Amino acid sequence: MKKSILKTACGLLLGIGLVVASCRPASEVAYVGGGRVAMDSTWDVAPDADAVALLAPYKAQIDSVMGKRLGTAAMDMDRERPESLLSNLVADVLREAAAGVLGHPADVAVMNIGGIRSSLAKGDITVKDVYEILPFENALCVLTLKGDVLRQLFVEMAVRGGEGLSGARLKITADGKLSEATVAGKPVDDGRTYTVATIDYLAEGNDGMPSLARAEEKTFPADMVLRDVFMRYVERQTAAHRAVTSSLDGRISVVKTISLIDVKE
Repeated sequence: MKKSILKTACGLLLGIGLVVASCRPASEVAYVGGGRVAMDSTWDVAPDADAVALLAPYKAQIDSVMGKRLGTAAMDMDRERPESLLSNLVADVLREAAAGVLGHPADVAVMNIGGIRSSLAKGDITVKDVYEILPFENALCVLTLKGDVLRQLFVEMAVRGGEGLSGARLKITADGKLSEATVAGKPVDDGRTYTVATIDYLAEGNDGMPSLARAEEKTFPADMVLRDVFMRYVERQTAAHRAVTSSLDGRISVVKTISLIDVKE
């Protein structure tokens, strides 16, 4: 009896295997691509009336929070490489926020362009604007890096054509090589350590900047989500009767003729 049951089970398994094998497609996936889809007003051209009615009371509650005015932007700001008004501003805010850990601003701050997901328009800055610009739960992280590791980080930033940067100045080439790097006006010194303010996502070596994972020390202060840090900055500017502003100061510039920096592995 047991042998009969075993034979039947084996037969079923063999049959299933043959069916699965016969169902394999003649072609295979060769490439999978991705991209960004803008979530904007174009999706509201023909809204579903029942859905709108269902969501109306919840939308009213959210709008009352997200529509809160925090301050004013003095100009339009966008995020671009090698440097831009918005990426410079976010990096500057990060660098200053490190004072809560260090007692003074960090030597350098780094923010990835990919983490800045929208632009900032001239005029009122609302909570909604900040959520659109910084939608992720990324939080401040303060690192300590050796000079040679910091230089390697700058090499990685050059390969990417630039990222959000504060406290340092880089000269890079159009093909992604580092020509010159200074911190506070001085060449990077292999013999000293530098403090770097960034976000926890980058501190793990993500987004093409693995050198950040080689930090000597890492500090993750509590309650320092970048979005909240940025909102508090805007509110401080407003309390001081100042509009939020930024500038392009050549902190990352593209040069034509270079003397490449040697990087120690």
